Amino acid sequence: MITKEQATKNLDTLITKVEAARLRVSEHHIVKIIGISKYSTSQDVAALYEVGQRAFGENKVQDLKEKSSDLNDLPLEWHFVGRLQKNKINNLIDLNPMLMHSLDSLELAQELNSKLEAKNKTMACLLQINSAKEDSKAGVMPEVALQTYKTILENYPNIKLKGVMSIGAHSEDRNEIKASFETTKKIYDELKPLGAKYCSMGMSGDFELAIACGSNMIRVGSSLFKN
Repeated sequence: MITKEQATKNLDTLITKVEAARLRVSEHHIVKIIGISKYSTSQDVAALYEVGQRAFGENKVQDLKEKSSDLNDLPLEWHFVGRLQKNKINNLIDLNPMLMHSLDSLELAQELNSKLEAKNKTMACLLQINSAKEDSKAGVMPEVALQTYKTILENYPNIKLKGVMSIGAHSEDRNEIKASFETTKKIYDELKPLGAKYCSMGMSGDFELAIACGSNMIRVGSSLFKN
């Protein structure tokens, strides 16, 4: 379990790095930090809450259910960042996440929308883009991302699209990672007139590069939760 001192240190170190990266872009560039708690306990989340972190993300519906239930008395903002299996859609809807980052296909959008409609609910989502075109990653291909986004906006009213998400290229080559972030950012810029608000890119290993490329939401786990 993380001590309060360690939580403070982790959060302060992260904020210092984020601030420096953000200011290199512009003093008006705001970056939101989502603490990815998938390998951590509810107590760890509570420790980080105590020192000022408010938004947390889980990649499994069951884990999100358990932690949000454990920490029900805290005003936390929960995000869902994992691949959503169709048989878990109703469970996720019932948990009312603030934002679902991993809407990765039109097929999933259709299924999610019909289940939201049946429950008379809406869900804020990000369209996941496979910007590095890697077989191991989910997401729509960059070439069809704009059209997919528009199709969801026009046909699936219970899904409230708020922007895009991607994972940096799985590579040791910084230029490849940078290129994958720039691909997503370019799509995000084209979607801004349609109301896109978030460009979610960057994790513990590459968030500074992601911010330099225009990310305004990062998903950080190990940097925040290390003991």
